Amino acid sequence: MTRSRTLIAMILMGVCASVAGAQQPAEPRVALTEPATASDAKGAPAIETKLLTTVLNGSDDSPVNNVRLVVKNTSPDFYNYVTGWATFYDSNAVRCGEGLFKVDALAPGESSETDTPGLRLKCTPASWRIVATNLLTRRTDTAQEVVAPPPPPPAPAPVERRPVSNFVLNISGANYPIQVDNPLVVKMGGKKVTIVLRDPSHSN
Repeated sequence: MTRSRTLIAMILMGVCASVAGAQQPAEPRVALTEPATASDAKGAPAIETKLLTTVLNGSDDSPVNNVRLVVKNTSPDFYNYVTGWATFYDSNAVRCGEGLFKVDALAPGESSETDTPGLRLKCTPASWRIVATNLLTRRTDTAQEVVAPPPPPPAPAPVERRPVSNFVLNISGANYPIQVDNPLVVKMGGKKVTIVLRDPSHSN
């Protein structure tokens, strides 16, 4: 049982190492006078850096604690936040120092000067490279789902209106104009009489 668990753990560690290797590409080492480049997780060019500090004579007793560099956004994306490692190597390609750099709000094609606080460079390096650890893009740069506007509400059904027809009511030789459903009050025998003309086709 213990041997099976050990085998499973070794397989999981191998898978994790493979995933980490796929997500973290090996950036090339270049001479100190050349710009170092880094790619994003998809392998596309992301940033380029150039050293501004030219004197790098570090040792175990007197390490170089900081360097200045310029970071340029070589991608088409707007970065809200960029961080990475600048690593230095001696003439035998042995790592002898690394420092973390960061830049805020870097537009496409824009450059910004920064430094590497916490660096402990203990040699006179012959080459260097950078690795981007965070490339946070602006949310508005991502594709947004297009939502169609809701359809307008249906127009109300037209209300059927009957045409107004005028009639003449003749009572004992006297003419009284009257309309359908409009009451007409006349005096007959000293009393007021209300007369309403109805349309049989619209009666309930």
